[in-house]
Amino acid sequence: MFKKAVEAKSHQRLSGADRKKLKRSIKEKFPRASDSDLDVLLPPKAEITVSKFQNRVHVFSVEGGFPMFFDIDGRSSEIYPTVYALWVVPELLPCFMLKGGEVSRFIIGGADLMFPGINVPLQGLPSFVAGETWSVKVPGNPAPIAVGSTTMSSTEALKAGLRGKALRITHYYRDLLWETVEGRYVPNAGFFEDAVFEDPSLLSPSHNSDFTEVDCETSIDQQGNTKRSEVVESMDVNEPQAESSTALATPNDDAANEVTEGVADLKLPDTGSAGDPNDRHSLSTADIDLLLDKCLLQALHTTLKDKDLPMPGSTLWSNHVLPCRPSGITLDVKKSSYKKLSKWLQAKSSSGLISVKEDKYKKEVILFSVNRNHADYSSFKPEKRPVEKSDQPSVQSANEIFSSKTLEVAEIYKPSVPVNSIFSSVGADTGKLYSASEASDTVFKYIEKENLVKPTDKSIVVLDAMLCDALFKGAIKKGTTYPTEIHKKDVGPTFVSRMQPHHVVTRGNESVVRKGALKTIQLMTERRQGNKKVTKLSGMETFLIDAEALASELQKKFACSTSVAELPGKKGHEVLVQGGVIDDLARHLIEQYGVPKRYIEVLDKTKK
Repeated sequence: MFKKAVEAKSHQRLSGADRKKLKRSIKEKFPRASDSDLDVLLPPKAEITVSKFQNRVHVFSVEGGFPMFFDIDGRSSEIYPTVYALWVVPELLPCFMLKGGEVSRFIIGGADLMFPGINVPLQGLPSFVAGETWSVKVPGNPAPIAVGSTTMSSTEALKAGLRGKALRITHYYRDLLWETVEGRYVPNAGFFEDAVFEDPSLLSPSHNSDFTEVDCETSIDQQGNTKRSEVVESMDVNEPQAESSTALATPNDDAANEVTEGVADLKLPDTGSAGDPNDRHSLSTADIDLLLDKCLLQALHTTLKDKDLPMPGSTLWSNHVLPCRPSGITLDVKKSSYKKLSKWLQAKSSSGLISVKEDKYKKEVILFSVNRNHADYSSFKPEKRPVEKSDQPSVQSANEIFSSKTLEVAEIYKPSVPVNSIFSSVGADTGKLYSASEASDTVFKYIEKENLVKPTDKSIVVLDAMLCDALFKGAIKKGTTYPTEIHKKDVGPTFVSRMQPHHVVTRGNESVVRKGALKTIQLMTERRQGNKKVTKLSGMETFLIDAEALASELQKKFACSTSVAELPGKKGHEVLVQGGVIDDLARHLIEQYGVPKRYIEVLDKTKK
């Protein structure tokens, strides 16, 4: 549902009557919701806004908060809660439990939920009918990761041998609806960028991995005040361990394990094959402090590059520090003498090893630089797993192939004439390219510098002449009065919309920056003479894919003839594949070339 970017046509405040109608519709749709649940999700005194999109979708949001519900057809007949709502009231919907955290990679990658990926409770499959709204959870984590509607009843599912599609996913963690929210957050430390695992704060040595329907009713903070910074501050992170019973393919993590086998000179309890579960918690506070420092130094030497900075502290922890702990060892910041991630990073900053600063708006510690001349850094020798000579060529070849297929896409912006004065006022470079968050930070620095926050209402920004021109000059019709105030949540998106959009595409060692928004790959199947089907593919150059090489690869994969032709009057080429292979071709681009699904546009003209 939210796989492609769609701009909202309008934003309106809900009237009292419409608010009551919305609550009635939610109460009828979700009988589990109590009056107190509705008051938490839609506070009586808070302003509710509805964003209407061109595809008829209506998104209902709380003022100064997050989107809580969305209506697919705009007629109140297909209302769904967002993951933000489910993180506040997780028992709002019945849930399907995945077989393991690794299966979540497919769900948050845009796939629907299949029956083989569901962990059926010991008491049997719960009863449901087709078209019911259900959520999806990961074992050991009470926060849902997706919401959708059932495709068949439980009776039909049992007759089919629990095969086929169980849930048609309409919204999931990290889709465009989640990503476009300013101040987005995760409910606990089990949520990562590419997968969701158990909540580390709920783990214990006697934790049972057989997670049942009763377990998934664990409550989250009913006030809905969990923020990303709070999650990071109280982070209690363990190594994600997903059950291996699912038949779905999972990525190979051997490359990450090679650099995290151990930490130099650190004496740790033996975690042998038998393994007493209590051994994981036998480390003293001093040992944990030492382990934290060793893992940080290991990460600074092996995985953290200067080009990746600045970096949020949560990203440093989950993507760099945590993978560098020894195998079988739990790394828990709360059990160290620092107690919090921010205090530990600030202590390392005081020693001169790194440079950090707290972001006032995101309320999170940001890593800005690493002092690679520091004595601790220079004296540390990172550990590496030895590799046999006979395996080196194949490992190197595999890494080269993986590097050639790895794709990174980022939307960036360049200051334009209307906003140049804001950048100059805060000393920012007007010729540099900025991410959306960096651009928002710039305008808020100006607001803080000029003290433009309204004293009586901290959520309102008073517009001075320079900021008003930057946000609205040339965008308002002649004769219309310029606004004098703007809500804080609207400042960032409005400011970014006034900048010149660019995008950067990186594949392996090759990187290209282009002006304008990122264009999609077009796939189209049509009929030719003799009722034969052909599939056309264009726009692959945007993602650094060579047309000739792709045509040769598709010829072998689909055992059919292919050809390449220049597009008339346009830059680029078109690959022509004989046969109706549009679905297989789209899947090939996603799996082999890493093209995000939202950037593939499919049109099948052969369907009636």
